[in-house]
Order: sequence, then structure tokens, then C-alpha cells
Amino acid sequence: MSETATSAEATTETAPVRAGEELDWPRLEAYLREHVDGLEGEFSVLQFPRGSANLTYQVTIGDTRLVVRRPPFGQVAPGAHDMVREYRVLSKLHAQFDRAPKALALCEDVDVIGAPFLVSEYRSGVVIWNEIPETMAHHADAGRAVGFAVAEALADLHDVDPEAVGLGDLGRPEGYLERQVGGWLKRWAAVAEDGKEVVTEVGERLRELLPDRASGAIIHNDFKIDNCQFAVDQPDRVTSVFDWDMATLGDPLADLGTLLNYWPEEGAQGAIALPGIETLGLPTKAELVERYAARRGLDLTREDLLWYEALGCWKTAIIMQQLYMRWVRGESTDPRMGERGGPVASLARRALDLLDGVQPHGRNAS
Repeated sequence: MSETATSAEATTETAPVRAGEELDWPRLEAYLREHVDGLEGEFSVLQFPRGSANLTYQVTIGDTRLVVRRPPFGQVAPGAHDMVREYRVLSKLHAQFDRAPKALALCEDVDVIGAPFLVSEYRSGVVIWNEIPETMAHHADAGRAVGFAVAEALADLHDVDPEAVGLGDLGRPEGYLERQVGGWLKRWAAVAEDGKEVVTEVGERLRELLPDRASGAIIHNDFKIDNCQFAVDQPDRVTSVFDWDMATLGDPLADLGTLLNYWPEEGAQGAIALPGIETLGLPTKAELVERYAARRGLDLTREDLLWYEALGCWKTAIIMQQLYMRWVRGESTDPRMGERGGPVASLARRALDLLDGVQPHGRNAS
């Protein structure tokens, strides 16, 4: 067992570990061999480099590949990067939602690699970023198929019975939306900068227009295309969903609003939460809502979701500011984080525009 990990051959989704994001490989290897059954052979590590916050690694021991996730280095926002929560969800949810990878181990001993971490099964496939993979290009309207598959995966998640999978106490549905607004206002206060006061204004408007509803579905809390994985040549079904560290019980429309926030809109101006996906040929936001609603048997339109989309847009702005401040404090070596602060105010203004269309105590779907 060497002091540094051997680098396996990188793929389209992996790369050599980024400088400054190395872990204590010998201690990690020893832990994995002790706590995960059937591991024999050489140890090597690659990184999944495209994520923005949690550090995620592909660890290979012999013929077995695993995924190891830990929080980012440095200051962590309250309630964020919760590996214990993610382990709990992934150790149970896969029984009824096969798109959830199975968790294999949880280590809460920070002496191993410096923070609690999760070990889960590795699943091969592709994550779609800013282009349709060549392996899918032969499918007619592959982008539309991808978009509808994402909507169906989210609908199927929300139809899982939390009690049936042992997650009935994962969160408190009553007051979920109110806690979301209050909690994210506190997160913003911890990273706020002069010139971005519009973010605070959005939070106050969201609180004023808070929908009067409660529902106890399992929600992901950061559901978007690049947290979904597909088989390399099949655009019509999501095979895996990643990043469950903020999952809870609450209003499922908040998940749908988050997805809409990340979705491109033809002719829209200003910042895009996921630049590049506007080129994929995805269905429109209205079509996305229609497919989700049909899958769940709901009467639901885009207009019913303006508050939820504004909430998603606002949270995205705050997340981007958090990532930028990690760069400012020297906690991240990823140069992309130095650019995350730029769109924050623009995203917040887009959230305000969405809230202009919200009718107080308007019609809501279940």
C-alpha cells in the first residue's frame, strides 16, 4: 500500500485527482478493505471532477469500482453536505426507486480522511452536460427524450411511499417551505456581498407569497439533468440519480421548481443556471410540467409553479455565492469556483421577475 494512489485510466466522467483534493489514500484503502466485502487487488483512485461542492471519487480495488463522497474542504453551511443523511437515504430508497444507487458503508470517523464519508456502488453510464453523447445521436429527438426521462424520474421519486421504504421520519413536511426560505436566508447572510442586496429582497418576497400547502413526499432538493445518469445509448430513461445529501420530506413541487430553474427557456434573457443545456434540444418548460403532471395524475400548469421556480432560482443563486466564497477563502482549488459569483445577482433578478406572476394563495396542486 503506497503513500499515493495509483491513477486508473480516466473516462469521460472521471479524471486524475485535482491538485489539492487528495485524501489520505492509505487510510481510505484500509477502511474500504475492512468494511466492504469482497475487495481484492490493486487500489487506485480517480475523481469525478465536474461536481461543484462535495468531493466525489471513483475508487477501484481489483475488479470492483466504488464511489466515495465527502464534504468539501473548509467551512460547510449548516445542513449542507450531510453524508449521514445521504447514506440513510441510499441504504433504503433503492428498494423501491431503482434509480437510487445502493449505499455500502458510512464512516463518521473524521480521522480517516478528514470528514464523514459515504461509500456507494458504482454505476456505469453517462451524465449529460452540454451536448448529447455521440452514442445517443442516432435516436430521433434524443434531447426531447432526455428531458421527458428526467421529468418521469422525478415523478416516480415523488410517488414513492416514504413509510414503505423506512424513510417516514426523514423530515418534517409541515412548515417545510417556510423553513426553506428562513434557512436559505441565513445561508445568504453568511456569504452576502455588497451589490447583491437583491438576493435578500427575493427571500423577503418569497416569504410574503408563501404557498399554503404541505405534502410529505421524498424530495431530492437539487434535482437537475447533471444529477441524472443514462445508459450510454438510451436517452429515454434515467438509470441513476446522484447527490442525495439534502434529501428530505416536503413539498414535491419544490423539486419540480428547482428543475424548472435549471431548464432553458427559449428567448429568455439573463443568467442561465446550467449554461450549455440550451443546445440539447430539450422539451419546453410547459412540456416538462405536462409530462410530470401526467405521470403523477395531477392537474398542474407552469403558472402554478412560478413561486417554486423562483425558490429554486434563488437557492441556486445562493449556492453559487457559497461556492464563490469558498474560492475567495482559499478552500477550493477548482478555478471554476472563482467564476460562480458572477451570475448571482442576475439569477436573483430572474427570481423576482417570476414572483411578479405569482397570485397570493392561488391554486395549488397536490
